[in-house]
Amino acid sequence: MAEELYELGYTQCEQLNRAVQISGSWDDVYKLNLFCRCAISILVEIDQFFIQSEEDLYKRSLQIKWHEIFDVNKTFAVKGAIFSPIFKNTHYPFLLVKDAIVDTFNKRFNQRPNIDVKTPNVLFDLYIKDKQVTISVNTSGLPLFQRGYRSSVGAAPLNEVVAACLVRMSGWDRKQTFVDPFCGSGTILIEAALLAAGIPSNIERQHYAFKNLKNYNAKCWEDIYQGATRIVRQLPCNIIGGDISDEMVLKARRNLRKFSFGRLVEISSTSFDQLKMEPPVFILTNPPYDQRLAANILDLYGQLGTWLKHKMAPSSVCIISSSREGFNAIGLKASAKHLVYNGDIECEFRKYELFEGKKDLN
Repeated sequence: MAEELYELGYTQCEQLNRAVQISGSWDDVYKLNLFCRCAISILVEIDQFFIQSEEDLYKRSLQIKWHEIFDVNKTFAVKGAIFSPIFKNTHYPFLLVKDAIVDTFNKRFNQRPNIDVKTPNVLFDLYIKDKQVTISVNTSGLPLFQRGYRSSVGAAPLNEVVAACLVRMSGWDRKQTFVDPFCGSGTILIEAALLAAGIPSNIERQHYAFKNLKNYNAKCWEDIYQGATRIVRQLPCNIIGGDISDEMVLKARRNLRKFSFGRLVEISSTSFDQLKMEPPVFILTNPPYDQRLAANILDLYGQLGTWLKHKMAPSSVCIISSSREGFNAIGLKASAKHLVYNGDIECEFRKYELFEGKKDLN
């Protein structure tokens, strides 16, 4: 994500735990919500302070001018993460901040906003580490992996943000032929095409929580949105996908229809070893593993490794999977390994460089 922000012009980035922090304006908030492919949420810090007790959290939260952030007719919720010995019950801090918000409105207007934990208009993020408290407003609302373009999914779809991050981590140059031989509903292909075309991944998304804040500038947002690339007549590279399931291929094509480049992405209903292409290519894929399908993992991965070794050299290959046995069955030596998560499933993301005439077996 820091690399992505640098490309977007934000050169002063501080990397935190599972987050990147920058300074900017509300114009930047709108821009980041639209253009960030690797972020799940865009948070704006409201206040940061230290506490010694539970009561301190309520008192300091009471000093925040909540009524200047949102109107009483908007619903709200407080979520986040608590890592502090001050609180025996990790749910209690959220109640304290909620009470501070409600009491602020009651005191000033003699009425209070309603709480909606499922679909709030305004979402606040509370993060407590030991004695340090950070309160932010989540300007995205629903996670940004809800892009708005995917109408059809499979049984275990890959998170769009995960797909976008994998494409970036892979080192693909956005020019070489890009292939996903286990494309499913097309998430990896779409994120790769969006990146190559320079179209924001969130171009089809309409709902953002910042639109419910009092300082929302509709003209500023519209200028940023209308200024983004949304139509391309050609891609700078070939993008190819395949899946043995006719149903998955149909879903992928449905998802691609939303984009001007939809017909430029080649998708075939076929097994990986029958895809029509000539190496060198760049392969990034999410083959079936464990919880996804009742496939014979060892046989499938073994066949995949044989195909890569004998048919696809010279090429670059990136594979995400939770199956160590599957990786072993591939029989290729990885040039890089990264621990990643697909939802709550711990996976490895392995990279391979295939060379003609060179043994890749461990």
